[in-house]
Amino acid sequence: MFEVRTDLAVEENERVRKQRQPSRGISVSEEKYEEGDVRITTVRIETENAVRIMGKPKGTYITLEASCMAEESVDYHRNISEYLATQIRRLIPEGNKSKTILVAGLGNRSVTPDALGPRVADNLNITRHILREYGSMAYGAGRVEPLCAIIPGVMAQTGMETREILSGVIHEVRPDYLIAIDALAARSLKRLCRTIQITDTGIRPGSGVGNHRHSLTEKVLGVPVIAIGIPTVVEAATIVQDSMSEFLEEISRIDPMSSLLSSWKKLDDVEHGTLVRELMSPQLNQMFVTSKDIDAQIKQMSYTVSEGINLAFFRS
Repeated sequence: MFEVRTDLAVEENERVRKQRQPSRGISVSEEKYEEGDVRITTVRIETENAVRIMGKPKGTYITLEASCMAEESVDYHRNISEYLATQIRRLIPEGNKSKTILVAGLGNRSVTPDALGPRVADNLNITRHILREYGSMAYGAGRVEPLCAIIPGVMAQTGMETREILSGVIHEVRPDYLIAIDALAARSLKRLCRTIQITDTGIRPGSGVGNHRHSLTEKVLGVPVIAIGIPTVVEAATIVQDSMSEFLEEISRIDPMSSLLSSWKKLDDVEHGTLVRELMSPQLNQMFVTSKDIDAQIKQMSYTVSEGINLAFFRS
């Protein structure tokens, strides 16, 4: 059976609604901001039945979509960073006591579409060591949370699971929260490099490309895990399926009585996908596609995400 591979809860919710499945236990709210053409969608999975339907753990999934995120504009990306900082604060509320934050930049620095996590960690304003040495007055009157970071690499580089590395670091550092940054896979091309997902459910490294590793969750690591990701790849099969759908829409405009069109309409989305996989070359079934300027996109987005994290934990 063909399964659409996506890490985005907002796309799973769209699938559920399109297939008219029961959505009890799934709550969705949406906010739109004219400044920057930003849309923020919050999907909450609240019941075990909703978990089965969505294929994702219980929790809150916040999706920030900005149509111009791929453009090079310092002011625009600063606005996106501020929106991101606000959403991070929603999941990590301010308290009377300082919270130590550990950021894990997941991914492989040598593979550009997977380098988001390491690049974000490179650009963070690391403060834990300074606060431990000089105290809060080192930053004046502003409130600064102790922030530290690690880039654990991938198993092919270290011979260790990411979970094993982070478990050891957490045991020594004892952070209040872990923020895991990773590249994701999307179902829709329009969301590629234009969407940021923030969730309090943790993350499973490599899941977007079918390379499942041990989950990084509060249950596994012993600390709350906030996952932040941006889709940088899309499966080749979904591109072919979308292209076929657009082709048939054009046929319906020219010849509404086409036999090819009527045959396609008899199939549901799952059957569409299965047919596409059968028609595709076997080599394409395992391929993921990214944009041709992904190196520039990763550089831009890593600054946007790191600045959002910096703003969330450095308050004047």
